[in-house]
Amino acid sequence: MNTKPLHIETVDEYDKLLGIETFHPLVSVVDMAQARRIRHMRHSFGFYAIFLKEVKCGDLIYGRRHYDYQEGTLVCLAPGQVIGVEDNGETFQPKGRALLFHPDLIRGTSLGRQMKEYTFFSYEANEALHLSERERAIVVDCLDKIRHEARHAIDRHSKRLIAIHIEMLLDYCLRFYERQFITRSDANHDILVRLEHLLDDYFTGDRAQREGLPTVRFCAEQMFLSANYFGDLVKKETGKTAQEYIQLKLIGTAKERLLDPAKTISEVAYELGFQYPQHFTRLFKKVVGRTPNEYRA
Repeated sequence: MNTKPLHIETVDEYDKLLGIETFHPLVSVVDMAQARRIRHMRHSFGFYAIFLKEVKCGDLIYGRRHYDYQEGTLVCLAPGQVIGVEDNGETFQPKGRALLFHPDLIRGTSLGRQMKEYTFFSYEANEALHLSERERAIVVDCLDKIRHEARHAIDRHSKRLIAIHIEMLLDYCLRFYERQFITRSDANHDILVRLEHLLDDYFTGDRAQREGLPTVRFCAEQMFLSANYFGDLVKKETGKTAQEYIQLKLIGTAKERLLDPAKTISEVAYELGFQYPQHFTRLFKKVVGRTPNEYRA
């Protein structure tokens, strides 16, 4: 069995795969119930994709894990991400709705300039957005507006109006994700507790000296989260970026070790994972307001 993912570069290619008519070359809103039966497959896109799953649809493979998607789940994919289900040789009728839009559609628009703010496009599948009935209705309304405009005859207003409607949908997704962070506060607190233990263990042994400073990506992986989701979670819970949170933990450890007169500044720096003592001194002064030597005095 060929397990290499199929890459679908354009919106029109995906529409053709589903047997759906393309009304606009750069954007499409698809009612999956109207698509033809297709085989399971793993694939990646050359465009952004948002899938609203409206029925339980079996196991989805994302990365190396399987996820069982329930009704009212929203999955957001950036170009190049691989998603799909294993090909078992059978065909199935896809369900739900999908919004597909190519980067060329939003290039030069307000949305194009702000896409990096929608960090949920880089979340993992297990970090999908689970919608309430009211939230789902808002998403469907946004999709209907985009669909209506995408099917309008293309004119000089089309690109801007479609981008505005997509931006509104993404802004609602930001709001709904913030709600999800709040409703999962207990689970988020548990992640922060685990992060504290992780950093304590990292700096207590010789791991920092062997492997260098702990990165946001490393910490996220240890929590089984994507770097973006982990960063957004830490920011929502603490008001600090993940990088700032790690640095504060590092500086707290540094303060304890600087109290040992037997250790030189360089020894403390190397123990904490710095390659160069001057980098440690620079960060310490930035956070504490004093150099390590001044702190010791």
